[in-house]
Amino acid sequence: MRNKLQQAGLIVVGVLVGVMISLNFSAVAQKGTAALPLPIEELRAFTEVFGRVKSDYVEPVEDKKLITEAINGMLTGLDPHSAYLDQEAFKELQVGTQGEFGGLGIEVGMEDGFVKVVSPIDDSPASRAGVKPGDLIVKLDETSIKGMTLNDAVKRMRGKPNTQIVLTIVRKGEQQPIVITLTRAVIKIQSVKFKLLEPGYAYFRVTQFQEHTGETLAKAIDNLFKQNQGSMKGLVLDLRNDPGGLLNGAVAVSAAFLPQNALVVYTDGRTEDSKMRLNASSENYLRGRAKEDFLAKLPQGAKTVPMVVLVNGGSASASEIVAGALQDHKRAVIMGQQTFGKGSVQTILPLGNNTAIKLTTARYYTPNGRSIQAKGITPDILLDDGQSEKTAGLKLRESDLTKHLTDNNKPETKPEAVAAKEYGFTPAPRPKDIDEKLMRPEPGEVVSKNDYELNQAIEFLKSRGNTKIN
Repeated sequence: MRNKLQQAGLIVVGVLVGVMISLNFSAVAQKGTAALPLPIEELRAFTEVFGRVKSDYVEPVEDKKLITEAINGMLTGLDPHSAYLDQEAFKELQVGTQGEFGGLGIEVGMEDGFVKVVSPIDDSPASRAGVKPGDLIVKLDETSIKGMTLNDAVKRMRGKPNTQIVLTIVRKGEQQPIVITLTRAVIKIQSVKFKLLEPGYAYFRVTQFQEHTGETLAKAIDNLFKQNQGSMKGLVLDLRNDPGGLLNGAVAVSAAFLPQNALVVYTDGRTEDSKMRLNASSENYLRGRAKEDFLAKLPQGAKTVPMVVLVNGGSASASEIVAGALQDHKRAVIMGQQTFGKGSVQTILPLGNNTAIKLTTARYYTPNGRSIQAKGITPDILLDDGQSEKTAGLKLRESDLTKHLTDNNKPETKPEAVAAKEYGFTPAPRPKDIDEKLMRPEPGEVVSKNDYELNQAIEFLKSRGNTKIN
């Protein structure tokens, strides 16, 4: 038996060393520094475990499964956002950035072995059924999620349209688990919605940053300015519950409202190619995807009309980049609640056989050098989110996630919002007795007339008149 274990160990060591050499392991791991030797002792421990599993586990296990799970463990042990993407997951990621996929419409993460809802996607089966940020999904049909990887759980939730799945949800403040039956649908994400709320006041909602979000927003801006015959008084950009998406989409949305070449975001990591400075210029948002700059002919008012950006705890990643850029350049007042705090960069690194790894390679910083990671964007004007002490646990943040990254150079601190009185504006109290369903848009509508945060944004803009925001 010992000989067999040694043989198995030698084979695996040979495979691992070969793979590491082929991937330039030492050079990739330590770019710009002296190459380090392979961790032989740790590799030996790995091969001993591998051999024991192969020989003594209660039932036979394929080599592929063991190696794949080892890779999964290596990546998920780093932070909440690094992951191994098998063929199916890699394909779903590529499809998702195009704006259409089959499933329930939930942005999720992993917490304590269960799936935690970051944000339901607008107009999806999940949002219509009342799934909320912070909900903990503990069962899918009759199967407990405990022990599943996030990829496995997502695979189970996705499926053919018109098929059903039962979610068992634990929600803080509720005595019993909530059981919801959802019907899967083709999730077609309309990344930009817009409406002229009343003469002079335009509303733009970005639900997720996709490949064509910037181009779609440009058309929406042009449309509403023409509807209003150019005499715009105020703009509202709604990024609430926007879980993020493509970086070039965030740069495009920011560039629509900022001066040419204004710094939008910069990133910092260990390698030279992880250090970027992205400005409001066409080369940073077109990325070769369009022949013509779709922001070149925007109405000039898009960059000067007083503006409010709405955010909340479901605003993450790319939406935090936009909010931070507009806040630092004093282009807009940020209103709402503290954002999620997802300020790390994930790079998709394709591997062989149509697989890839999603690896955290850098951190995002706002133009003024503020770290977003585990902190988020603090609104200039805080609004009551309607959460009581009983339900305060629904406020899921990046800092709540196990193994979340911190910024060693900029320790986590509790940010404080600018007092609303400094703007000469006192928000109206949030209605305490209004039915939550009335806060949701009616079918065919872009936004509800009872939307508290939006109504406060409009009142703020009216109180400012044509005064420049600074």
